[in-house]
Amino acid sequence: MSETRQTGAPIHVESADHLQELVDDHDVVLVDYYADWCGPCDMLEPTVEELASETDAVVAKVDIDELQALAKDEGVRSVPTLQFYADGEPAERVVGVQSKEDLRAIVERLG
Repeated sequence: MSETRQTGAPIHVESADHLQELVDDHDVVLVDYYADWCGPCDMLEPTVEELASETDAVVAKVDIDELQALAKDEGVRSVPTLQFYADGEPAERVVGVQSKEDLRAIVERLG
């Protein structure tokens, strides 16, 4: 079930296979590991949504409570964690709230 890029909306990741499919199918993918109870995640949410609509990167959202095994396998120890992939490979990871400008610069450098 391949999910095409929505009109700039983040994609809710449903499984490890779904995430792998997104990474394999797109040049630049930003994965936002978050939790509903995480205050900094809420602060970062508008920035992540704007990046989804304003850049060519596909933005994927992983709820670490829903997909605990995936988060553990990916080494996510705190949220928010933003993992960037370029051409199917892990490229860069940042932890914590980041400015939109810094995140956009990473997307542009990877793209």
